[in-house]
Amino acid sequence: MKPRIHYAWVIAGLTFVVLLVTAGLRSTPGLLMVPLEAEFGWSRALISTAAALNILLFGLIGPFAAGLMDRIGLRRAITGALVLLSISVFATTLMRTPWQLLLLWGVLVGIGTSGTSMVLSAVIANRWFYERRGLVVGFLSASFATGQLIFLPLMARLLEHHGWRMVSVAVATGAALVALLVWWKMRDSPASMGLLPYGAREGLPKPAPPLAPIAALKVASRQPVFWLLAGTFFICGASTNGLIGTHLIPACHDSGIPEMRAAGLLALMGLFDIMGTTASGWLTDRVSPRLLLCIYYGLRGLSLLCLPALLALGNSPFLNLFALFYGLDWIATVPPTVRIAADSFGRENAGVIYGWISAAHQVGASMAAFGAGVIRTQTGNYRPAFYIAAALCLLAAAAFVVNRARRTQLPLPATSP
Repeated sequence: MKPRIHYAWVIAGLTFVVLLVTAGLRSTPGLLMVPLEAEFGWSRALISTAAALNILLFGLIGPFAAGLMDRIGLRRAITGALVLLSISVFATTLMRTPWQLLLLWGVLVGIGTSGTSMVLSAVIANRWFYERRGLVVGFLSASFATGQLIFLPLMARLLEHHGWRMVSVAVATGAALVALLVWWKMRDSPASMGLLPYGAREGLPKPAPPLAPIAALKVASRQPVFWLLAGTFFICGASTNGLIGTHLIPACHDSGIPEMRAAGLLALMGLFDIMGTTASGWLTDRVSPRLLLCIYYGLRGLSLLCLPALLALGNSPFLNLFALFYGLDWIATVPPTVRIAADSFGRENAGVIYGWISAAHQVGASMAAFGAGVIRTQTGNYRPAFYIAAALCLLAAAAFVVNRARRTQLPLPATSP
């Protein structure tokens, strides 16, 4: 008897949980910045360097993580990444020197999160789903926001009552538990269970084997659409994970806003990003993804222009409006970006090429995390960083206006990984 629910939806739900926990872990450095500064006397620039290194490795290793998933299977790759994360985060409770901060939060956590990055959502959607791919990518991308929604207020309360080390212990324990769940329920592909991808029918041509990461980069880099997506995703990372995700809580602290209130703002962004990103996935199946990206980046730039004035008001209810507006737009860029990558380079290569596009996202986030910390250390405030990010977002929106009439359809040659 055929199961009522295709196992692809089980895989999607499990992946959501993996990305959910990763999101909580990735939100932790921004929450711990002020406590680490107070306990060890480390500068905001030094702590931002560890966060920037984390984000950079998270992005640069992503394409190779996609290749590793093809080589050793999803189950082993994801479980290994979660185990590394659990050990590394727990070890942060013992750190005493800057090099330990850079090694643990910067290098090891950066490597571990690369195996549970946004690349995973593209791999799962294109491997397990023939239909509803845009919706699935939107649903999985929203997990980052959901992680903020669930974990940031809890971690802020733990921090307030038990200190930052208890936050690290809680996050490490969560990663270990999810590793056990992945080992139990994750499967590598529909074929390993004798299934077709969701929505596929017998007789459809099988996708060609995906390109290896370096080969995919060489082919994709010859196409203008790749640089359009990579360049705008660089800006996406700079304006979300790098700036707001890492520095909003410290910026609120500078304006006299309590940490619980600041964490609540990020959680509110998470709540509305669940809706915004899922809706973006639905729209991506129906509306031009280029038009959507133009709108998303334009609205994000306008909201960042308003943020310094809102922070100057202190603990104002208008900050809730910013969180609502920014949250709807936080990762809404992911579904249309993945769709353009899949349409341009083939579904079989969407994971690895999106990995390189996502790497640009994390390079942008890394530079913004570091740059905003340096700006704060040198000038005493974050205002220039917010204005620079706003200008970049408006530039990204303009790029999709200029390129609105161009379409690329590039079948890549089939090459074994």
